[in-house]
Amino acid sequence: MVLKRTLLTLVTALLIVALVSACGNKSEEPASSGSGQGQQEKVKVMNVATATAKDRSLTQGLYKFAEIVEAETGGSIKVEVYPDGQLGGDLQVFEALKIGSVQGATMSTGPIASFAPRFNIFDLPFLFKDTDTAYAILDGEIGQELLNDLPEVGVIGLSYMENGFRDLTNNKREVKTPDDVRGLKIRTLENKLHVELWKTLGATPTPMAFTELYTALDQGVVDGQENPPGNVLLNKFYEVQKYLTKTGHVYNASPLLVSKKFWDELTDAEREAIRKAAKEATEWQRQANIKESNEAYEKLKEAGMIITELSAEEKARFVEALQPVYEKFKGEIGADLVDKLLAAVK
Repeated sequence: MVLKRTLLTLVTALLIVALVSACGNKSEEPASSGSGQGQQEKVKVMNVATATAKDRSLTQGLYKFAEIVEAETGGSIKVEVYPDGQLGGDLQVFEALKIGSVQGATMSTGPIASFAPRFNIFDLPFLFKDTDTAYAILDGEIGQELLNDLPEVGVIGLSYMENGFRDLTNNKREVKTPDDVRGLKIRTLENKLHVELWKTLGATPTPMAFTELYTALDQGVVDGQENPPGNVLLNKFYEVQKYLTKTGHVYNASPLLVSKKFWDELTDAEREAIRKAAKEATEWQRQANIKESNEAYEKLKEAGMIITELSAEEKARFVEALQPVYEKFKGEIGADLVDKLLAAVK
């Protein structure tokens, strides 16, 4: 099984290499070196991948990033954005970042934790009460500490964009209580903490790539899924899902990542330009995502979905039911780090 998975990963990485090479070579036109001596050098092409739809705020944040990078570098770096999982699912893209066949990406912390396990800490259920609390942690000492785990797996973490608070949808019944979750087949992120979360609630979790999700819902392979409302709307899950419960059970940060192999080839000035672009684009994207999420609920209701608000009492029951997840993963993440974070969010 391990050999089969290794071979599959290798084949996928090679296919991505071929695809991005075909897409990227056309952009490698000469650009001014900026030396003032009329020298020319090839443009460095940065292919950036995401699984989200083109119109999603997360993807739009990448276009904003591309715009700023190209302006700040005087065109020495050209950023090409590939939405809708064009370059593969999150795990495939992360592998491609490691070998440098994809130069940039954004993805939820859940898939990242498959390579840097301490990132599971941000997916603990009901950790952040609101976005302001999340931003304070992510932009502070703890957020930077986690980004510092990434270079050893071949990736540079620049900032934390956001996917947003995840809600539960399904096509079987309205979910008002934890008991209503029992028996539902739920697609999860490819992450063992997320699998454990839904197993703890009595559901049957099925991890799969986001790129496969609509088809799985349409064919009844799974009864439901959980994602921020922007993803539910723009991927038209309302066509195959009737019920949405505003659980907000996990706040999903979406780190902006760069291949370390690509990063090491950049000049100091180019790295500084990319860091500036990441900061500005992240601030822009977060505000866009908040607006998008608020509008998405109304549009989903108009599309025929039944939107359920949890009562304070039932939300407290969800929080209590999921406490075993904290205990199960505390040792793996690091008890000191978990305690530090829990103290900080209070």
